[in-house]
Amino acid sequence: MIIKAKNVIIKIENGKIAQVGNDLLKGALNVYDVSQYTIIPGIIDMHCHLREPGFEYKEDINSGIESALNGGIVGICPMANTNPVNDNIFILNKMIEKADKKIGFFPICAVTNSLYGDTLTDLKKLKENGAIAFSDDGKPILNKELFKNALKSGELIISHCEDETNEVKWQLEMLNEVGGKLHFAHISKKESVDLIREAKRNGIKVTCETAPHYFTFNKDDLNKDLFKNGVYKMNPPLGTKEDMEAIINGLLDGTIDVIATDHAPHSKDEKLKDYNHSPNGIVGFETAIGAVLSRFSSDLLVEKMALNPAKILNLKDFNDLKIGSYANLTIIDENKIWKVDEEKFKSKCKVSPFNGIEFKGKAVGTIINGKLNMIKCCEDK
Repeated sequence: MIIKAKNVIIKIENGKIAQVGNDLLKGALNVYDVSQYTIIPGIIDMHCHLREPGFEYKEDINSGIESALNGGIVGICPMANTNPVNDNIFILNKMIEKADKKIGFFPICAVTNSLYGDTLTDLKKLKENGAIAFSDDGKPILNKELFKNALKSGELIISHCEDETNEVKWQLEMLNEVGGKLHFAHISKKESVDLIREAKRNGIKVTCETAPHYFTFNKDDLNKDLFKNGVYKMNPPLGTKEDMEAIINGLLDGTIDVIATDHAPHSKDEKLKDYNHSPNGIVGFETAIGAVLSRFSSDLLVEKMALNPAKILNLKDFNDLKIGSYANLTIIDENKIWKVDEEKFKSKCKVSPFNGIEFKGKAVGTIINGKLNMIKCCEDK
């Protein structure tokens, strides 16, 4: 199969990129012309919540995958705060089986049993059975000795910090002391960005992520009438304008390595409660690329949502636009003007703080294991 895009012509054989060049069209069969669009390395969302098992009324694995694909995402990393918790091989295998290779599916298992924060899971065995990393996301790990032992395992630990700045500080100190692989989830505060920037300057090998809502909204928006319900409630909560600017600068200067959605769906009834009674979490799969391209370049999108996640997760040759890589790619229209319509989401959650916002740039298709899938619902302005 030959795919001709605006920026590249690629030949795909057996699910992998076989050739890249300009002289592949002569006499070729099975040519797919998407030359009005741009093909980029496939987008990976390394932080999301699919709610299955236990909360399927909010989202399930199938609806989550459909939502991700509709947003141009080719790889997802669901967190472990399900019910039962994904802290054992049985739950892990059931999730992988349910995903059925429809997308790059890389579960993140719990660091501690039942997310209680007091006993480590069998990290080695879970990794051998398909866990890509480990996190108690949704709950902070406050037991410092246990956290130290988790780092000593050598596995990638993704930290959810509630008292963000203080926890980032002591965890960086511990990483410097014992080594390991540490990635901070959903960074949202200027002080945390400053701490991580300084740590990197001092040679500490740490990575971190933020989410599109932290560079799109801030606390000033909470004074608007639209923000009186829980549609805009997430954890960590929105920061100040200064925090938002620090997130943007951190992305631009390389302090923040990754943009992840923290896709966390709830039912409409839950999210439309008043702010104090609405649960934390918003959906993000289907708005992420638009949110990023409306503020940043496509090069930054590729770096923060494709190449860096693959590098941090050690997904070698999963999504790169080069010969020998698996053909897991995203197709984008960088100039498409569109307005977010939450009712058209593939996610079960039809509530979004981005609803009605006009974006420039949209995913229009994916290539998964060499199979071309064009997105049908591309809403014009």
